[in-house]
Amino acid sequence: MKIETVLSPALFPFLPGGTEGKQVVVIDILRATTTMCVALDRGCEEMVAVAKVEEALEYRPEGYLLAGEREGHKVEGFDFGNSPQEYDAEKVAGKKIVITTTNGTQALSMSRGAEKVWVSSFYNLRATVDAILAIGLPVVMFCSGWKNRFNLEDTLFAGALVEMLAQGGFEIEDDASRAALYLWHEAKSDLTGFLENANHVQRFKSMHTESDLEVCLRMDIGNRAILADYGDEQVGCVLKAWGA
Repeated sequence: MKIETVLSPALFPFLPGGTEGKQVVVIDILRATTTMCVALDRGCEEMVAVAKVEEALEYRPEGYLLAGEREGHKVEGFDFGNSPQEYDAEKVAGKKIVITTTNGTQALSMSRGAEKVWVSSFYNLRATVDAILAIGLPVVMFCSGWKNRFNLEDTLFAGALVEMLAQGGFEIEDDASRAALYLWHEAKSDLTGFLENANHVQRFKSMHTESDLEVCLRMDIGNRAILADYGDEQVGCVLKAWGA
């Protein structure tokens, strides 16, 4: 089975052969996919991801809490932003939440059509690898980046996945995967230090949300892979634990 990596949404349309018959792993470490994994792990009954703020607002009459950000800041009038620290069990257990973000939910929208679409983060790294290996189809690491630009944190996580999947028998197909793997080897002994000057970390500092970085880099706290279910007519996708 082959491993490919897309380092930016701008490159996604150029993926050789598209996504048909492949698994796609959507990665937005700081912070969307981390937040999604945390919310579901803490008892959120249902989480729906949509690309647009207007689409999220349509869920309000159905009793959903609204979550999301633009430019890193919580959307005005929404119940949650995009910090995983907001999603305490007391606030989310048994609740239905719809989320929209600047980058991660856009990548999820673009991934419709793949055989399987996983939402992953360091929070559920091992569980995601186990699920990918169990399915056994070629896999694409899809880095959400920042507004179509490359970022370090998503690429590092892609490298961690590449390393573990290669150990499981997958074959590295492209230079983007090799580059991600090389970066991961450089960074994995001190992720926080390696990312200190990364653009997104600088944005965290400007917003006084540095503590999110520590949360987003914790490994294997959750033990469930998260699958995106697009349905037939849905605008967004429903996120759920694999096998649930």
